[in-house]
Amino acid sequence: MRVPEKILVIRLSSVGDIILTSPLLRCLRARFPGARIDVLVKSEYIELVKFNPHVTNVIQLAAGTRGELSQLKNDIRDTGYDCILDLHNSLRSRWLRSFAGARRVRVVNKRVLRRLALVKWKKNLYRSVVPVADRYIETASSLGVENDGGGLEIHVPEEIRLLTDSKLSRFSLGPDAAVIGLVPGARHFTKRWPQERFVEIGVRLAKIPSAKLLLFGSKEEELACSDIAQLINSASGSGAAVNLAGKLSLLETAVAFDACRVVVTNDTGLMHLAAARKRKIVAIFGSTVKEFGFFPYGTENIVLENPGLACRPCTHIGRPACPLGHFNCMNQITAEDVLLAVSTISKLKLWEESSHSSSVRDIASR
Repeated sequence: MRVPEKILVIRLSSVGDIILTSPLLRCLRARFPGARIDVLVKSEYIELVKFNPHVTNVIQLAAGTRGELSQLKNDIRDTGYDCILDLHNSLRSRWLRSFAGARRVRVVNKRVLRRLALVKWKKNLYRSVVPVADRYIETASSLGVENDGGGLEIHVPEEIRLLTDSKLSRFSLGPDAAVIGLVPGARHFTKRWPQERFVEIGVRLAKIPSAKLLLFGSKEEELACSDIAQLINSASGSGAAVNLAGKLSLLETAVAFDACRVVVTNDTGLMHLAAARKRKIVAIFGSTVKEFGFFPYGTENIVLENPGLACRPCTHIGRPACPLGHFNCMNQITAEDVLLAVSTISKLKLWEESSHSSSVRDIASR
């Protein structure tokens, strides 16, 4: 095999998907230490790869206009990449890679037909559960690229770490604090555990000595997270809950995750960011399932789901509402279930052990 000198990796969006490319980028660099390895992403996600030492150049897609796409396609052809790894396989990425002159073009296998059969007809044709990060590495297997088992990573420059530490300094997040991250949001409704449940667990968690609850989310989720934090503080009579949604960049959020003993999260991009910081994770899954490959990767985690529902999964990306109206995939996961998982994975004592007979295994496989 001729050693590639110029490699282009295409993954345009979104937060979680781009973070999941990090093991491939690291393993590509280990396999081809002298190669030019470029990454093409949308401009709003550039910070996720901008500081990655395994990447030579980050190419950004800004507005996505016809003119920009044509110029970008010409630039890709003129660079003369030996190999293009398309991890997106969308209309745009297919158009950009076509006629690029690369000797090798490898495209991610999304298991589209198996996914369709599981969502539409509830026929599970998956022979095994392959995480998306492993599927990305699988795309480069013919190049001799192998998984190093190092998990996800996100690279934060020292100046951003110091700036974030300064922003967080007034919240008393020292080594003796029991800091717990809460991620109540998600782009799609069927991926969101009810907000009142986050309030319920927050009130219980706020009673832990030196507890501090950090709520994370996007600018669009700032108001909802603010409401949750206020309700927690009002009901618990404390100031334990702090709303950071919309106040931190993605890299600043990564630094803030470092302070957390455990992160309780929906199936969202910030879940993967927490995994990249090797945080312990309690993940709550509703309308999606593990076969799609997006469960927490490479870090200690407990996933709570309701696999006994005949209607699940109803989607692979999320829906604006439960198609059957009952939303049992999320509604039947209780606050007590989540608190038990938090206690188990974090070793925080939330109740007398003798008074609780359930097990996390029962919850996670229910």
